[in-house]
Amino acid sequence: MLIQTPKPWDIPERDLTPESAYRNRREILAAAGFFAMQGLLRAAGETRPKRNPRYTLDRPVTDEAAATGFNNYYEFDAEQKQAVQFLTGKFITSPWKIQVSGLVNKPQTFDLDQLLKKMPIEERTYRFRCVEAWSMAVPWSGFQFSELIKLVEPKPEARFVRFTTVYRPDQMPGIKKYSWYPFPYYEALRMEEAMNELCFVATGLYGKPLPKQNGAPFRMVVPWKYGYKGAKSIEKIEFVAKQPETFWNKLQPAEYGFYSNVNPKKPHPRWSQATEKAIPSMERRPTLLYNGYGDFVSKLYTGDEF
Repeated sequence: MLIQTPKPWDIPERDLTPESAYRNRREILAAAGFFAMQGLLRAAGETRPKRNPRYTLDRPVTDEAAATGFNNYYEFDAEQKQAVQFLTGKFITSPWKIQVSGLVNKPQTFDLDQLLKKMPIEERTYRFRCVEAWSMAVPWSGFQFSELIKLVEPKPEARFVRFTTVYRPDQMPGIKKYSWYPFPYYEALRMEEAMNELCFVATGLYGKPLPKQNGAPFRMVVPWKYGYKGAKSIEKIEFVAKQPETFWNKLQPAEYGFYSNVNPKKPHPRWSQATEKAIPSMERRPTLLYNGYGDFVSKLYTGDEF
């Protein structure tokens, strides 16, 4: 029996994190050693990466306090997005290893600090669209995922890439609290999607180390898809021949497709996707097909893959 957790995405602006709470959160994170992660970015030469002008926005960048204080991350809390930021104190994100295996010629386990030294770090401003019909626009820093793919040399029969989030019940309280979910979280992309130039590994946000509540220290950003396609806190990447199961598609296939491309004409069974609410103002705006990235990705699809 599938138990559905309420999803309180329809939150008015007055309920967003106040400045005083945001300042307190920074003090909590500092006490937990969060800002020691600055060393991770310095090791990669990433004090403030150069912004790539190829990726521009049609709207202002979301306020940092809103983007880091309003988060879907069920491993910490599945009911209150604003609570996630306060539940990550025990989560250890450094050192961090990423195991890459499967149909590759060079399977490897990467130390994140060392991996970042090899990568062309940059900042990209992307639109972010949640399946729950809210949106943001944020400056991610990191590297194009295809750069990592090149290092492991996938075999011709590798057609999909599977991502698995770290599983630490002692550090992630939501895993025990919501034990009916089949953690660890897992997601996947078709190889052509993974190789697309938009597919991005984020290790930073707003020119700072990626906050834990946003998926630190290593997460995927796939801006033409709904946000849950971007797995957070990844520790395993596998190259496989057959389309793998994904977390939400397995739980509720009628609501969450494998592809999950943003499409205003395909409603969720319980709400319309024709418009979205921009965080934090909750201003209504039309939803864009492929989240506005059709010029980059429409060639990947025939029109039915949503």
